[in-house]
Amino acid sequence: MESPTRTLSSGLAEHVEDVCRHYLSNGRRCGNYWIVGDVNNHVGRSLYVRLKGPLSGKGARGKWADGATGEYGDLLDLIRAREGLASFRDTLAEARRFLGAPRVRTPERRDPHSSERDTVALAREIWAASHPIDGTPAEAYLRARKIAADLHDAPLRYHSALLYRDPKSAPRKLPALVAAVTDNSGEIRGIHRTFLDLARNVKANVASPRRSLGAILGNGVRFGVIDDFAIIGEGIETVLSLNSSFPDIPMVAALSAAHLAAWRPPSNLRRLVIAADNDEPGRSAAQRLSAQMREHLIDATTIIPLGADFNGELRKTSRESMHDRVTRLIWG
Repeated sequence: MESPTRTLSSGLAEHVEDVCRHYLSNGRRCGNYWIVGDVNNHVGRSLYVRLKGPLSGKGARGKWADGATGEYGDLLDLIRAREGLASFRDTLAEARRFLGAPRVRTPERRDPHSSERDTVALAREIWAASHPIDGTPAEAYLRARKIAADLHDAPLRYHSALLYRDPKSAPRKLPALVAAVTDNSGEIRGIHRTFLDLARNVKANVASPRRSLGAILGNGVRFGVIDDFAIIGEGIETVLSLNSSFPDIPMVAALSAAHLAAWRPPSNLRRLVIAADNDEPGRSAAQRLSAQMREHLIDATTIIPLGADFNGELRKTSRESMHDRVTRLIWG
């Protein structure tokens, strides 16, 4: 006979997105994950909750981790932390209360993998429908940020009218920089979209101008083929800023602090330079990734920019200045 705790845990997992919307209302869905700042429901992108997968076991839906603090657990742990409950009995009581409350949302489909397959397929369709970046507003956006990297063979494209959904307004179509997210075999597993304001060559003035679609966790936007040495950072602009100064070094954009901490290295990697964003989530994610690399017997070095990120440093200084400083950080 299944224990009451397991029954409650499975019940929460069946309604994982409802749980997230209720307890982590300041977050948002990003592909197969719910992204929020922390268990206290602060706005941000450090904590991620898996929305798809089996009800229990490896890769189960409802499993969560915070890239900044190293906290992790299941939905019962999340409810206990979010509500500040003193005992496990109180946590189970709160879970029963939540599951007994009426919900407008319909239950998700029983096939735990169908939604991930759907989002990956949609991501590939959008990528196929996008245009080469050369001479497009997407290239103009990157050049306006002083990025001088060669984009001709980069995994970047441009789409003139992608659907942007916002719960506070009607859906609309916006131009976007589209990046291919690939796994270690080079297979496209998702895309990342940066919605653009064409008049000013900046990100669109919307609530979330950057959005991912597909199976992002553990993968990344890859610039060059990784052999035994690579640089990894969070944002595409950060990585391309470094690529402007070090075009021969393979690089990866993990797309967020949470995804940086969870990146899966290829088997041939022996040394990794982690270009951390200069904030608490960025530094914490770099520490977690560095510890993970040590488990894989990979030598990891973390470098910090002279500002919020390396694109900010590039824009405030120069390519030559940044090149010299980063060279000293990496090679001494």
